[in-house]
Amino acid sequence: MYLQTLYNGVELHREDKIIYGRFLEPHLVLSTCRSSGGLQRKMNYVLNHQSCEPTGHHRRATIQTPDEYRRMICEKSALPPEKCVTMGTAANMHHAAFVNRRFRNLEVMAVVTGGVETNAGRAGDPASVMEGADGYEKLDLKKNKNNDIPGPGTINIMLFIGHALTEAALTRTIITATEAKTAALQELAVNSRYSDGLATGTGTDQITVAAPDREGFRLSWAGKHSKLGELIGRSVHAGVKETLAKQNSLTPMGQCSAKIHLERFGCNSRTIRTGIAQYLTEKEAKILTDNFIGLMRDPVTVAAVAAMVHTRDKFTWSILPLSCYREIMGNAAAMVACAMGGCYQAMDRYRNELGSHSVSRDNTAFLDLCFRAMALGFRDKWGTRLPGNNGNQ
Repeated sequence: MYLQTLYNGVELHREDKIIYGRFLEPHLVLSTCRSSGGLQRKMNYVLNHQSCEPTGHHRRATIQTPDEYRRMICEKSALPPEKCVTMGTAANMHHAAFVNRRFRNLEVMAVVTGGVETNAGRAGDPASVMEGADGYEKLDLKKNKNNDIPGPGTINIMLFIGHALTEAALTRTIITATEAKTAALQELAVNSRYSDGLATGTGTDQITVAAPDREGFRLSWAGKHSKLGELIGRSVHAGVKETLAKQNSLTPMGQCSAKIHLERFGCNSRTIRTGIAQYLTEKEAKILTDNFIGLMRDPVTVAAVAAMVHTRDKFTWSILPLSCYREIMGNAAAMVACAMGGCYQAMDRYRNELGSHSVSRDNTAFLDLCFRAMALGFRDKWGTRLPGNNGNQ
């Protein structure tokens, strides 16, 4: 199905599980693709293929090499494999984002598909394989931090630029696009599945950039100070957010959750409820359970928890000295208690009580401090109103 034409140089099509661009004139193409990747000058197509259904991801691979994979999917769509730069993903092609940005006669189009629910990671996270001459060796890491088997998750970007570029500028576009992708993930508070950091991408992200291979003036820079860099950043940033909203229902409003901010430290809804409930009476714990989702999504509480999490990050990044950890985290935890209970006049009491528990910086101790803070605020708000509870238990 024909979709649209870009700068009279590329036609975009969607066929079954493929989105592809067909060049109407010679293009310079740079990609991370394993088949026909790197810098190419004689390609006629770039494509993104949905390699399995958007849910389940249990289909077993029967294709052994990238070239065999490319041949299989291209021949099904009557495309010449040797003229195609090919990316693969589990994301649904119907959830792709098409974002166009222009300035004067300069046009940039980002076509983005993405999913981050199972494979989001932070650069430098522990690896799962080591490549050698005989193939890939599986390392000891087999599960992510939540004890789950890592699943598919990929952000694929096809970037079309309507002006000739130097090879250096074409290469620089990948840096700018990657920064834009990471900025979108940071704004969405996407957690790494393999560490307690925020995600910078997934383990299988791919990108293809194409620009006309014309005679005459070529743009020589694609950094953030250039208009080209700005258009790349804006198109990719918007495209990543749009496709994740479609594929994963991942939106800024949906990320307004204390649970989401805490789960990168190794917890989930059940362990958060259990962690808070251990400091409550049975009747208080019942009210907590009945209202858990609302409590986790209360914007005031989310803000306090997010601030506490970010403050801890400042220690991890060595911006704040560890000698101040107890005092600073005690203050942050006290604010969480105030937000949970709405009892801001108790700030000094919360600070004194929680400060004695903000000693260790490991994830278990940090989560326990959060749970204690939430329980303190919750009890002050609800404890004295419960039948049979004098509020001092």
